[in-house]
Amino acid sequence: MTASAALAWLDLAADTRRRAGLHRDLIPRTPSAPIVDLASNDYLGLVRHPEVLAGATASLRRWGGGATGSRLVTGTTAEHELLEREFAEFVGADTGLVFSSGYAANLGAVTAIAGRDALVVSDAGCHASLVDACRLSRSRIHVAPHNDVDAVATALATRTESRALVLTDSVFSAEGDLAPLVSLHQVCREHGAMLLVDEAHGVGVRGAGGRGLVHEVGLAGEPDVIVTATLSKSLASQGGIVLADARVREHLIDTARTFIFDTGLAPAAVGAARGALKVLRAEPERAGVVLDRARHLAATTSAATPESAVVSVILGDPHVAVGAARECRERGLHVGCFRPPSVPAGTSRLRLTARADLTAEDLELIDRVLTDVLLGARS
Repeated sequence: MTASAALAWLDLAADTRRRAGLHRDLIPRTPSAPIVDLASNDYLGLVRHPEVLAGATASLRRWGGGATGSRLVTGTTAEHELLEREFAEFVGADTGLVFSSGYAANLGAVTAIAGRDALVVSDAGCHASLVDACRLSRSRIHVAPHNDVDAVATALATRTESRALVLTDSVFSAEGDLAPLVSLHQVCREHGAMLLVDEAHGVGVRGAGGRGLVHEVGLAGEPDVIVTATLSKSLASQGGIVLADARVREHLIDTARTFIFDTGLAPAAVGAARGALKVLRAEPERAGVVLDRARHLAATTSAATPESAVVSVILGDPHVAVGAARECRERGLHVGCFRPPSVPAGTSRLRLTARADLTAEDLELIDRVLTDVLLGARS
């Protein structure tokens, strides 16, 4: 036997993925690439905004390059706590708790709130971070069909566990559709369950001035609703946050492993997020512009009328989707390409994300390229 024999299975696995059209490559981008971006989650177009850069730079100079430790040791700065208060106030929550990523926020919140004596009911369309949180929670897991409130109610009504937690995205990342939050909350209230809503794709796009779908439907500040969000999409930075009742925040500080054992969010990311939040408060119209741009993309691609920044163009075969994305890129347009396991088999797609800063010239190129490429891909 040779040392490489232990890795032989990797070659077989890689070959299987290539034949199925599921191989992925990292494609570095350059700071000034002459390409129109419909793939990123920079919905508000703030990643290079002067306020964001100034916030990041000021924090970097004041606190240095890293947080230097976990939040419970040396990783909490005054700026972390300012961001928590400002974000909570913006979305109408009681308190906030910043994590190093949105993924970590979901893992920490679910595993700390659930546990062996709890039932977790998760929507089938939930983000991978919530799926992984379920697996780590040691709870009994029930996966409900997508947006099926009756299935959630049945699972809650027949449970034997003393506690229950219902999980959903507010805006689902692949389809871009919305969760029926009011109905879900009513069912949770009737059965003594908590509702956790991942607002990663809702904040900055839905609600008054981008305050999110939870705020839009009147559930902001409800003590039995936990909101998680990321700082890496509309807020053009990095990190995650849990927004909840003060008792939940205290519990997470004491028990959430991704908070206790992870290094705190880098100060520059905190400053950048605060800068983006400042812009969003000053320019609330940006959220509406994102939805306008999304409707334009949907009309160009004959997709369903969007309810968020996400426009999903299903092509079916992963090879076709990859080829269409490659042709778009060669013609100056970067689009997302979602294949299994990100989406179910047979639904590989181009995932287009609208941005508030798309210009008239950008839209002309988008219309021209997508019309030509999709004509070929659908034929």
